[in-house]
Amino acid sequence: MATPLCPCQSGRRFSDCCAPLLDGELPANSAEILMRSRYTAFTLGDSEYLLRSWHPSTRPGLLDLAAEPAPKWIGLQVRQHVQTGEDSAIVEFVARYRVGGRAHRLHETSRFVREGGRWFYVDGDIAE
Repeated sequence: MATPLCPCQSGRRFSDCCAPLLDGELPANSAEILMRSRYTAFTLGDSEYLLRSWHPSTRPGLLDLAAEPAPKWIGLQVRQHVQTGEDSAIVEFVARYRVGGRAHRLHETSRFVREGGRWFYVDGDIAE
């Protein structure tokens, strides 16, 4: 049986892409890879990974992904990944999802920092 493709739409198998990051086996080696793994975590409802990969300075105490109706994540497009410093980067992306049959898009430019060799999501600006 074929292994499913990764939800982050890298074109790679989930087991060879985001799974080792979500399982804590490997760190993301770029801000883009961390952002893709965070998208995958949203598709799987993995709030623990999302909190672990969020910088402590902006991380919420709790992340409730049990909203009803639950979003169905249907696509990710990375528009740009820019290294803004040795240990900082931005990633612009568009994530598509459906809620109650209606299509939505989240267009965000996210900021990331690397500390202790690990990338963390800091925050982002949502485009209207």
